Amino acid sequence: MERFVFFGGKGGVGKTTVSCAYATRCANADVRTLVVSTDPAHSVSDVFDQRFGDDPEPVAGVDGLDAMEIDPEDEMQRHLQEIREGLSEQVSAAMVSEINRQLEMSHGTPGAYEAALFDAFVTVMREESDPYDRVVFDTAPTGSTLRLLGLPEFLGDWIDRLLYKRKQSIDLFEKAAIGDMEPRRLMDGDPVLERLQRRKEFFEYAGDAMRNDAAFFLVLNPDQLSVNETERAIEGFTERDLRVRGLVANKLTPAPDDDENGRGARYLREKVETERDRLGQVREEFAPPLVAEIESRTREVRGDLLSDVAAELDV
Repeated sequence: MERFVFFGGKGGVGKTTVSCAYATRCANADVRTLVVSTDPAHSVSDVFDQRFGDDPEPVAGVDGLDAMEIDPEDEMQRHLQEIREGLSEQVSAAMVSEINRQLEMSHGTPGAYEAALFDAFVTVMREESDPYDRVVFDTAPTGSTLRLLGLPEFLGDWIDRLLYKRKQSIDLFEKAAIGDMEPRRLMDGDPVLERLQRRKEFFEYAGDAMRNDAAFFLVLNPDQLSVNETERAIEGFTERDLRVRGLVANKLTPAPDDDENGRGARYLREKVETERDRLGQVREEFAPPLVAEIESRTREVRGDLLSDVAAELDV
């Protein structure tokens, strides 16, 4: 199994439950594991009944398992502050107020949330993962996840163009120096070029890690909306040259005993039959295999029930 494992899917299908169950299984198998949530709902804290922050903390009662939750709003503010500080050191004082104004405006622009969150989980992969054998990501719903995973290629090309433009600009300044006058900008040691190059290396690492050292699983429920969403997600991953390793069918309806014939039993049998049709569709039409079929429980999957769910994961 790859070192980084992602569980994605439509909102409400049970990604957090499956992520935490799998992380628990890894830890119980003596695989040092970190589970990371990028979901604003903070559901990992609810599953383990323990509050987590943006630094890894041990999960009580599970040896070898740590957890952390990345708060999207905090990451957005941190992201903007880093940009503000970096640019303020490289422009005139007259430009600082304009930079601050533009950054505040950018807070609500499309893609800003995804960019900040992407930085956060790639930083975890790059800087927080060393003590662990496996890092499990409980990601946000599929649409956001796919936008995140598409960033390395897009932003890598964008930074290449910025680097080209910056080098052109510096070259013109150097050529404009007359006599003994020093050019206002020099190629060597230019802080903007250095920052752009660091960003380029960051995105190259992200793209390489996700294609070569990450496994992606999608969680679905046995209803047509969830199946359709999963089909679109598989197509999205394929377009980005990322392979979905397997599918997890969650919240399946338990079948009643054969001797039960009341109204409730008849309802359950019809529901089970419908769900079997949906799972049959998944097996026949989707390339990734079903690696788990998890029945609904009568109580929330927390504590000892996590190990029960983990046992049903063929991952």
